[in-house]
Amino acid sequence: MAGLAASALAGALAVAVPATSASAAECATPWNSSSVYLGGTTVSHNGHNWTARWWTQNEAPPGTSGVWSDQGACGGGTTPPPTDPDPSGFVVSEAQFNQMFPNRNSFYTYQGLKAALSAYPAFAGTGSDTVRKREAAAFLANVSHETGGLVHIVEQNTANYPHYCDSSQPYGCPAGQAAYYGRGPIQLSWNFNYKAAGDALGIDLLRNPHLVERDAAVAWKTALWYWNTQSGPGTMTPHNAMVGGHGFGETIRSINGSLECGGRNPAQVQSRIDKYQRFVQILGTTPGDNLSC
Repeated sequence: MAGLAASALAGALAVAVPATSASAAECATPWNSSSVYLGGTTVSHNGHNWTARWWTQNEAPPGTSGVWSDQGACGGGTTPPPTDPDPSGFVVSEAQFNQMFPNRNSFYTYQGLKAALSAYPAFAGTGSDTVRKREAAAFLANVSHETGGLVHIVEQNTANYPHYCDSSQPYGCPAGQAAYYGRGPIQLSWNFNYKAAGDALGIDLLRNPHLVERDAAVAWKTALWYWNTQSGPGTMTPHNAMVGGHGFGETIRSINGSLECGGRNPAQVQSRIDKYQRFVQILGTTPGDNLSC
């Protein structure tokens, strides 16, 4: 090679260098959560172009319903990080969680919440992006109200502890008369609730109620159990209230309506509403209608 003519060397190198790849397509108009898109409309989102297969609104590409078809990278350069807060698809990022609960007890970890999500995948995973964010905000707002901003793990009024054993139940209170006090994000209480939640989750909480204050994932799972399966004094589960468009007020009714709704305790209701409005703002969406009960 040392004696090869310069022109010949240049020609050899030209053959050896691979052809450059074609440049990425131009990016279409960016997706907008407030816009309505008809089938065939193309938008850009997170460095890709996406085409709607049918009518859609509020569902960010790639979405969960299959409405968006990926047309490939656009714009060239480095693809920006996804705006979806978490790779798993959960609509609340750890940074947003920390913003919501700056003074929380270290027991209530974000990872504990994430680990609990598998028990109820429909939670914050149903409907449009707006619906999913509203449900997450509604759940966390009620949780914040119940625990003083995720500060309290157990019920603070210890005088109530012996009162949560319904001995008429056939299974009784095997963990002890005073073992079923409020614990966790929605303050699970009473032996029959520990039994029902444990049965649903596959955990023997009737005999081991202390797990709710010792295992963060278990604590979050009990809150999600109530949210997704129990109507309480209301007429629907909090989950159904949010995904069905009935409004945040119905979640209050299902959690503590007998003591707070119908004008019984407007200050407590307003406390929940204030938290909800702050949390939807953190998540970048709107609160919707019917905030009060």
